[in-house]
Amino acid sequence: MFSLPLAALGALTFLAIYKYIIFPAFVSPLSKVPNAHWSAPVSPLWILWTRYSGRENRDVHTAHQKYGPVVRLAPNELSVNDLAGLRTVYAGGFEKGEWYSIFDNYGVPCMFSAWHSRQHSVRKRMISNIYSKSNIHNSPTLAGQAHVILYDRLLPLLASASAPKSHPNGVDVHEIWNSTTMDFITAYLFGLKNGSNFLKEETYRKHWFHLYHARKTYTFFPQELPHFTAFFKKLHINIVPTWVNDANQELEAWTQERCDLTSAYIKNGLAAKDDDPANEPVVFNAMLSGIEKEEKLKGADSILKNETLKYPELSIASEMIDHLAAGHETSGIALTYLSWQLSKNIPLQDALRAELLSLPSNMSLDTRNSSNSIPSSKDLDNLPHLHAVLMETLRLHAAIPGNQPRMTPCPSCTLGSFDIPGGVRVGSHAHIVHRNPEVYPEPEKFDHLRWMDDQNGYTEEQRRERDRWFWAFSSGGRMCVGSNFAMHEIKLVVAAVYSNFRTHIVDDEGIEQTDGYTCGPRSNKLFLKFERVVD
Repeated sequence: MFSLPLAALGALTFLAIYKYIIFPAFVSPLSKVPNAHWSAPVSPLWILWTRYSGRENRDVHTAHQKYGPVVRLAPNELSVNDLAGLRTVYAGGFEKGEWYSIFDNYGVPCMFSAWHSRQHSVRKRMISNIYSKSNIHNSPTLAGQAHVILYDRLLPLLASASAPKSHPNGVDVHEIWNSTTMDFITAYLFGLKNGSNFLKEETYRKHWFHLYHARKTYTFFPQELPHFTAFFKKLHINIVPTWVNDANQELEAWTQERCDLTSAYIKNGLAAKDDDPANEPVVFNAMLSGIEKEEKLKGADSILKNETLKYPELSIASEMIDHLAAGHETSGIALTYLSWQLSKNIPLQDALRAELLSLPSNMSLDTRNSSNSIPSSKDLDNLPHLHAVLMETLRLHAAIPGNQPRMTPCPSCTLGSFDIPGGVRVGSHAHIVHRNPEVYPEPEKFDHLRWMDDQNGYTEEQRRERDRWFWAFSSGGRMCVGSNFAMHEIKLVVAAVYSNFRTHIVDDEGIEQTDGYTCGPRSNKLFLKFERVVD
């Protein structure tokens, strides 16, 4: 006899098989895209496990080497690794998605975590000028802050570490560099007097960095499986330990305190009376001014009316903690790997030092050069060894080598030879882009000569290709807003250190870079010995 329930069950079974197996594997436009793993058309488990295991950058790189510039990672996710794909996705205005919500702070988005380009553009206009190259290079505020951080904090610390019989086991420069970059970025955000002083406050900086790094290992579930995580939380099952929330709240409270101090400094008229440019809260002021202008010009019609304008204090705090987190960690990682590479190559160190000492305003602590000057940005940018070492460090050890996902626009777009429907997650990895052997021969080798055009023998086309494929700061309208700040800051730190010291490796166990989004040394440490050099 005909059984209606069995027929219905059969129909549902067929529909389920068609929707979750037949369609994605054989009918969907994505079915024409090569698969990074055989299960990619029907399940996201492979890429999720790869990410959870800390192998995404390497395994996706291997897939691209086998299958070409566009590969399928999951039923609704792709990876691209060529210039055409980068231009389409990142210069083409593809939107961000839910993946970035983990970067919201205080319950509100910041510029970086905003999903849609319209909100991002309005927020970016508030601060883009203060991070522009011309402003960074000509800022008396930043110059004053750099003078204090380098001459009053960093160099005395390193001079003490270089004393005979001092620190026989070396010093952990990963912590020192992160402290330096934290002091730099918080000074630019809040002014020198309301920023951090991690270079001198050793006990608290160790506590702060412990909180910051410990919580980072628990981002996978809320970022990759947010609904799954939220569901179990409703059942009072915490996939993420509760202490992670406590750590995040303490970091937010610390940043909020900086914001409150800066706000009081401005409102009480102390800023207007302060004649020290180093105390100017550049970024904080820009946010205040930008929000005020947006309220006056558009008010209730503003695209930011439900977020930034509704919660201005929290929105500013969200922006500040995003800048100080990203700003200190990425530059700190770059300095760690740069000093590691230099410590393996003493002749390169000596060539760099000679170059640095040739500056009209060099940073030698020699009594014959006691002016304690800050080199001009133009002079720093004209140093070929400094430029080459930094660029090669950023290529081989990009601080953010991981996937930077976007969502394809509706109704469809074209990636390579494939027609891709809207709503598909697609991204690129700096780790992969920077390892194209046709552009960077022997890509796993640290070779600073790639960037020294008077020595590498590259043709003009080879130079253009090398520069086009450099992706340490992403690209397009949502590329890193702080790239100019980072480049200038790192060059200043390198100039200060290697004008006065020679570094030697004491312990680099665990220096291998982790695999993920933001990646530092596996051990989170690097111990170097500092040797004072007087010319």
